[in-house]
Amino acid sequence: MQRALFAVTSLCGAALAFAILTAPVAAQNGNDNGNSRVQRGFDLSPVKLNTKGLNPALVGEGSYIVNTSGCNDCHTNPPYAPGGDPFAHQVEQINKDAFLAGGTAFGPFTSRNLTPRAPDRLPAGLTLAQFTQVLRNGTDFKNRHPQISDLLQVMPWPVFGKLSDREIAAVYEYLRAIPCVGNAARCGA
Repeated sequence: MQRALFAVTSLCGAALAFAILTAPVAAQNGNDNGNSRVQRGFDLSPVKLNTKGLNPALVGEGSYIVNTSGCNDCHTNPPYAPGGDPFAHQVEQINKDAFLAGGTAFGPFTSRNLTPRAPDRLPAGLTLAQFTQVLRNGTDFKNRHPQISDLLQVMPWPVFGKLSDREIAAVYEYLRAIPCVGNAARCGA
């Protein structure tokens, strides 16, 4: 019995040692080996974040979702800095100066500025409840195209509406942490 217990303990110890020793190698090879989406989100954010008064775990998770979901492609105009367009075989460089500030035209529709408005740091000027309604139902609170629809027509809200309440809150919290882009009245400068 002691021999069997010793063998199991030794095997578990060896497995733990192997996992600890190989974790950094796995991470370097593109396998995050369980690293949190929170830390990965902080690593992915192309802009400096202001997390003061915010939940860092939600900010990091929100960054992960935003920066792996293509939000930049529509809400940053142009999405890539000069010389940093991966579609032109260049090393990707996000356009930090216009990050998520909207302005991309899709026919009669233009992507919205998602950066936080001063003084309350409300993304796109929306409360969390309103932001959730936008992602879940496509509600256009600005009603910019009443002749076409009261719903956002280009925003893929049917897809983003499938996010959990926590994931939507995380995206919202991340958007509260990014820099405001816009005029002095919008950004409080």
